[in-house]
Amino acid sequence: MKEQKKYKIDEAIRQLNLPNYKAALRIIPRELGIASNTFHNYRNLKVTDKADIPYEMVRKLEIMFKMRIGELANSPVRCEDLNVLIRDYYNSESISA
Repeated sequence: MKEQKKYKIDEAIRQLNLPNYKAALRIIPRELGIASNTFHNYRNLKVTDKADIPYEMVRKLEIMFKMRIGELANSPVRCEDLNVLIRDYYNSESISA
């Protein structure tokens, strides 16, 4: 089974017609200030990869593709809020003391 990609970049680009698709592959790396090969690597990141795209570039891509914040990601980011993390930290400290 094919592993899920981390971002919906290819999905968004594939919606373009062929001339615009080819143009996008040249324009996007230029606008992000990265090499075409780096952009290719970004497009192929898997959900399980530790590598990631810098947040500012993700936001620029979301704007280019007319997406809202967070729509480019293929999987939700999960984390507890800081108050819960702090409470758990103090609880684990008191247990180990």
